[in-house]
Amino acid sequence: MTGSEKTDMGGHGHGPPYTIPDYKQFKIEGIPQLEELEKALAKKGLRDPWIRNEAWRYHPGFGTRLLRARKLFFRGFPLGLGLTIATVAITKLTGGDDEHEHH
Repeated sequence: MTGSEKTDMGGHGHGPPYTIPDYKQFKIEGIPQLEELEKALAKKGLRDPWIRNEAWRYHPGFGTRLLRARKLFFRGFPLGLGLTIATVAITKLTGGDDEHEHH
């Protein structure tokens, strides 16, 4: 290796695979759940300086809890159902069945 070559452990010369968003873009204004939480804490004389870290969860692109759960549990369902139907159809068409000789 020559002195002009740059080594990058595990990076293979590429930058990071992600970009970290600026924390200032996340605001709790306009998010009713977080505004209510802030008011409830204020009534008790408390303040959460990290509440803005939860703002991303309420971003429209992230989806609601129900949508996230549906995506998690049913993401591969259409593909799995299609492959199951194809497997059963191919088995039936090729004459394969579940009848086995009993000894």
